[in-house]
Amino acid sequence: MSDRIREKLQILADAAKYDVSCSSSGSNRKNKEKGVGNTGNGICHSYTEDGRCVSLLKILFSNVCIFDCSYCVSRRSADVQRAAFTVQEVVDLTMNFYRRNYIEGLFLSSGIFKSADHTMERMLQVVKKLRLEENFNGYIHLKTIPGASQEIITEAGQTTQMVVGAHSETDQDIILMADRHYKEFKLKRVYFSGYIPINPEDKALPAIGSAPPLLRENRLYQSDWLMRFYGFAADEIVDEQHPNLELDIDPKLSWALRHPEAFPVDINRADYKMILRVPGIGVRSAQKIVQARRFGQIHIDQLKRMGVAYNRAQHFICCADTPKFKKDQQSHQIRQQILMSGQSKYQQQLSPQLGLGF
Repeated sequence: MSDRIREKLQILADAAKYDVSCSSSGSNRKNKEKGVGNTGNGICHSYTEDGRCVSLLKILFSNVCIFDCSYCVSRRSADVQRAAFTVQEVVDLTMNFYRRNYIEGLFLSSGIFKSADHTMERMLQVVKKLRLEENFNGYIHLKTIPGASQEIITEAGQTTQMVVGAHSETDQDIILMADRHYKEFKLKRVYFSGYIPINPEDKALPAIGSAPPLLRENRLYQSDWLMRFYGFAADEIVDEQHPNLELDIDPKLSWALRHPEAFPVDINRADYKMILRVPGIGVRSAQKIVQARRFGQIHIDQLKRMGVAYNRAQHFICCADTPKFKKDQQSHQIRQQILMSGQSKYQQQLSPQLGLGF
């Protein structure tokens, strides 16, 4: 590696560390004949579910930017070293690092130089060269450039990232925006990044040294999961009376506690969509319940074997052998019992891995 490439790598890798996206749901892209690389085990930006660190080459294509966003380390007015890769330089770095087993994929973003379309075109050229010329089949996270033409980015698939905590936006603002993007722009994924303070001059931004809102970021990911896989509408998760997510409990439990009229759910009779709304029951468990009850009544021990978190679910369900449902039990009592029984889950410091807790 030449000294100039090494210098570019140092500058653009350092600038990319503020571009944080969590993709712990991973990728299921499979290898093809003669392909190089594989993401069959799932690629995450930091950690897998078993705590294994997965490495990506995480760089900016360029930190030159025509815009001056106050929260961005690469803003036009920032006094930082500037650099830019060529398309071939990024391709060569990725393949060389992969062949040496340094990385398992590429995370590529960029400042906007010349125009959004010009920047997006260069980044797409990198991906095309990797996929078509180098037969690289590993994980690639390519950031969509704001303002780029729809025609340019359609073939790549779209995601977007929302910075959380830079200004006074509510969780309702963020979730409704994400929902609108899914519906109007057919996004595949929305990422949320807790803002890392980097600008000491703008007093409207959080002060340098302030902790990024990681728990809030986690709750937003859980809300996104509810919309994408659990059939929740955005306005069921947040509304005018509840514009911000609760930090001590997950949004699915929060919804259940606010809607006692929806419970108990009869596990042996309720439809799949309603079973999904029970705290402690995930997608796989709900599917197992629906399949198993065709052969007989579901009992408590069966629910536990199916993976249901019964310490939470018991407050919201009834099945063949459950005790009499406590209709007089208040939401605050249920909340306290769940928090007490799951202190390690709700009150410990947030771990590096995104936990959905459903």
